Amino acid sequence: MKRFIVQHKKNLFIAITILLLLFNYSILINGFDTNFFGILFSIALFTIGGRKTNFNLNYPLFGLIFILEFISFRLHTKSLHFLALAVFTCLVYYNFIGKFSFIAFFCIILFSSLFNTFFNYLTTEIKQTLCYTSYLALKFFITIDKIEGVNFYINNSKITVDTACMGLSLFKTGLLSGAFLLTLEERRQQAYFNIKQIILFCFIIIVLNIVSNFFRIITLILFNCTEENILHHSIGILCFVFYQIIPMLLLIRFFKPEKKELVYKNSYASLFPALIAVGLLFVTSLKIKTDQNYDILKNLNPKYPIEQGNWVDEEVFKISTPKKLIYIKTPIHKPLICWTGDGYTITESKQIKTNNEKIWQVKMEKNNIHYLSFWWYECDNKKYTSLTDVLLIKLFYNKSVRLINETIRI
Repeated sequence: MKRFIVQHKKNLFIAITILLLLFNYSILINGFDTNFFGILFSIALFTIGGRKTNFNLNYPLFGLIFILEFISFRLHTKSLHFLALAVFTCLVYYNFIGKFSFIAFFCIILFSSLFNTFFNYLTTEIKQTLCYTSYLALKFFITIDKIEGVNFYINNSKITVDTACMGLSLFKTGLLSGAFLLTLEERRQQAYFNIKQIILFCFIIIVLNIVSNFFRIITLILFNCTEENILHHSIGILCFVFYQIIPMLLLIRFFKPEKKELVYKNSYASLFPALIAVGLLFVTSLKIKTDQNYDILKNLNPKYPIEQGNWVDEEVFKISTPKKLIYIKTPIHKPLICWTGDGYTITESKQIKTNNEKIWQVKMEKNNIHYLSFWWYECDNKKYTSLTDVLLIKLFYNKSVRLINETIRI
């Protein structure tokens, strides 16, 4: 049996990979719809920039698949399962060709739904920090009455910074440009960057992206051009070019790829982690295809009149009262993301204490109507402000977790 597997290694891996991808067809389609261009770009980088390595990457890749599938199995997380399938594809490619592209691998993580979710949870806080930093710089040159979140009040008029500033698209575009530049440099010099150099360059790109958006905000405010038009988009492109692309082209000269040729040592023992990974992927695929019971109304505080509510979908329960609008959701539905998507402008977001427990307080507006909202995560009737905390509780103790959001008009 072992001899048969060894002799037909490639054919077996191709068949298993195709079967896995077909079995997870709906998850793959959703992942490609979200980041079609980025995923194709990562595949191209793997083909163009793959290199031989003296590291045995079978076990690190298997370990990553194990962690992703463990979390996916416990939390029923399709985005992590999609990423595990992508890592498995890298593992198969590595076993076939004996080459691996660390740059392309970082791109795969960058264009995964996991990264999208992580970045979206930070976007509001990042934009508010950038806006406040811009305010500190601008107040020495122009008169600014006050700042509220992403709103600048200048000469009794309000200027709102758009959601594109430090948005996911610009962030990804910067890292994508850096990955392409690193790959071109490797091809030009016929040598390869080490992992430390790649990570350092990615860190520099992130800093440059923040600087680019900082000057973009300042320029938009100085020109009073926050409405979307040709000038608005031109300023964004120019800031991106001058504060990110040009510095990247200059800094890449200081990064010298290694000259030595690395030798890939193929071993049939590498089949073991790949075959175990196949089993993990199939088991998790079966688990994810089953219906998930969210239990977001289980042991809910009796003060919430659930008889007046209705299900928006299986993950969101809505209660409308004359004074308050209440949403009870699964933890992944962060209100800041939902509100921004619905056209609300977040003017303030901060933590407050109520009954010795921390919760989030948010001020927002839409169509000149102002709202005050409170939200928190809840598990065993205890309030939390960190998604990481409640997900760890759910991961290791399998307890029901929900998000509660109460909003009033002011």
